[in-house]
Formats: sequence, structure tokens, C-alpha cells
Amino acid sequence: MTGNDSGPTGAGTRAGTDASARELVEELLNEGNGVLRLGPAFVARDLVPPGRRLGLPEQAYDLGERGFVCERWLGSTTRADNRIGPPDEGLGQVVDRDGRARVTLRDAVRGAPAAVLGVEYAASHPHGLGRLAKLLDYGARIPYHIHPPQRFAELVGRRSKDEAYYFPAGVEPGPHPETFFGVHPWIVRERAYEVLLPYLVDWDSDLILRHARADLQVPDDGFSVPSGVLHAPGTALTVELQEDSDVFAMFQALNAGRIISKELLYKDVRPADRQAHGERFPLGFVEWELNGDPYFYENNHLPPRPVEPDDAGESGREWWIFYNTPKFSGKKLVVPPGRTHLSTERGVYSILVWSGSGRYCGHDVRGGDADRDELLVAHDTATAPHPVENTGDDDLVVFKFFGPDVNHDAPALPQITST
Repeated sequence: MTGNDSGPTGAGTRAGTDASARELVEELLNEGNGVLRLGPAFVARDLVPPGRRLGLPEQAYDLGERGFVCERWLGSTTRADNRIGPPDEGLGQVVDRDGRARVTLRDAVRGAPAAVLGVEYAASHPHGLGRLAKLLDYGARIPYHIHPPQRFAELVGRRSKDEAYYFPAGVEPGPHPETFFGVHPWIVRERAYEVLLPYLVDWDSDLILRHARADLQVPDDGFSVPSGVLHAPGTALTVELQEDSDVFAMFQALNAGRIISKELLYKDVRPADRQAHGERFPLGFVEWELNGDPYFYENNHLPPRPVEPDDAGESGREWWIFYNTPKFSGKKLVVPPGRTHLSTERGVYSILVWSGSGRYCGHDVRGGDADRDELLVAHDTATAPHPVENTGDDDLVVFKFFGPDVNHDAPALPQITST
């Protein structure tokens, strides 16, 4: 199951019906000035060791059979599709003023869509927030893998997973701060698509990476990764924004000193397709022209773009850090000490306070404090001027996450073609 499916949530006092969920959410929004405070959602993975940069006690990263805490999901309505784990793993929890979990964010959006999303947006976007933000914290490179395009994801009742990365500055980058993307252009030019097939069949090495290209993970920089593009993300701490799905197919057998289960190659493949086509079926997930694009860097590199290029920014400055797609978008806001910035957005969004301290729509927030660094700003509050006050001695740095079709003014990269 993914977060798109129904299922138990394990929330502290989960609302049992849509009516009770709506009443609870409306009560919490009234108490919070149109803002929901969120508790942290830490997620375990059993493929790669942790980077141990999420601010947890050292012993909290090792979860035994479940693996290690390597990710934190932010403002999430998506369930982590793990082999072992609690039924609400990955789901954000809405907490009250005392810090008690009252309802999962998924159930809050389902129970009171108009109150959270706005009437028009809720009517036109039945999947809710439609995006998933994460912190990725890995101590080794994530194996070379792919997210099936929509035409394949829908075969197993899922949705595609376009994603994008931003690498915050000032964080130790780990041993391999580079990401492999796509394949060498000659493979596409010569239609040598089956050059990857022996690695999937033999399933005994990491040499499939010889056919990919690597780019450095530069601080305060980023990339977009469409569905259908092979990639192996490096060890820099990463803020990721993506479609709300957890689909993938693993293409690399050996990683971080051990052989990965080959079942992960077929994780989102129908049994009948696996039986009929074997390793060739997930190989069909590859969008070859995108993977072999000789201008892949230029067409997918996401440097920060000022939201208001001519704004002197005395009360605060904003940059686009996730853009180039209608499926999601994101900004970085920096408010100097002693300043108050008025934000006005086009729709519902969630935040992560990265560093500094202050008040966000009246809520005390602190970077680095997992109980005080996440909020969801509902539509009515988001679309009216709302204050972001820096009460500390350092810059207040906030990341904002938006779902599909919210920011029609987000930048688009000019696409370079080889023809």
C-alpha cells in the first residue's frame, strides 16, 4: 500500500468518521489561526546506512529489522511503502497546542478538504495536497533506481513520482556527494537499450553505474528528476519534493557492501508481467530520450531563482528552489533578525523551519526542534497576508512546499535540444 490507499493510521485519537474529522480539523484551525501544527514523521529504510544528521539521539537511528531512520517526511499524506513498519509510517500527524497527536494529516485533508485546501482547489484536486516533501539523510549513495512513468504506475493502482532535490548549505555532505543520472548518450543514439539488461539478470554487482553520468551535489543548488529517469542520489543531506507516491524499481544489485533483494526490481510490477517478461518489463520503465539527453544537466539543473528579483528584501527574501513543473513547487524564505515579513501565497502550503527562531502566523517556531519546525498553512490563511517574525539573533530560514497547480508563476527552464 501507499499513502494513496485507505488503511489504519495509528494516530493518537484518530477521528472515526468524516464528520468527526471535519469537526476536529475545523476546531484545530480555529485555535491555530488557520494553521495546523504538525509532528515529525521519521521513516526507516533497510537498504542504506543512515547519515545521522536528523538531530535524533544516536541510538534512535537503529530500528533493528526495520533498518535505520534515514528520512523524515514533511507535511505528508503518503504512507511509506515499507516491508515492515507501523501502519502510519510516513504520515504527518496534526498535533494540538499540548503536542498531542489528534489526527493524521491524511485524514485531516480527507475529512475537511475545503477547510484545508480551499473550496475550488479541493473540488479540482481530489487527491488532496498531491505532493510529498522529505529530508533524505543517507550515509551511502542510494542505489540506482527508477520511478515508473504514469502509464506503468497506474497498472498497479499507483501514481507516478516526479521529484526534485535541494541541497542545504552548511551541512556535512557525506562520503559521496554526487548523484548518478540517466545513461550515457551513446546508448540512446545507438538504441543499445539492452546494454543494461545483463546487470538486471545477473544481479550481482554495482557495475551498472558505469553506464551513467554523475553530477556534484552543490550546496544551495538542486535538480529535477522526472519519472522514468534512472538515478542514484548521493550522500548530501537533501530536501526533496515529489509527487505523493512511493513507487520505484531498483536497478542496482550491490550497494553499501551488500546485495539488495531482487524483489525490489519487481516491487511495482504485476505478477503476470513479471512472469511474461522477466527483467525486460521494468527495463521498459526507462524513458530513453530523457535518460540519454546530452543536455540533461542544463535541462534539469535547479539553481535558486529570486521570487522578486527587484525586491531589496529588507523584511525578507524568497527564492524558488523547486520549480519547472506544474506538479509541485517550493520556496526558501529568509527573514533577518528583528524583521517581520508578510507572506501571501496562492494556496495551501506546508513549511519546514530550517534554522533560526520566530513566530509564524502566531505560532512559535524553531529550526532544529522537530516539535516546533513544521506547520501547514490552510488556504484561507495562506492567500491573505500573514506574518513571519524573526525573534532570534540569526536569520530565520524557512522552506515552503506547494502542491500541483498552486504556483502558475513558478519559473520554467528553457529546454535545450540536440536537434
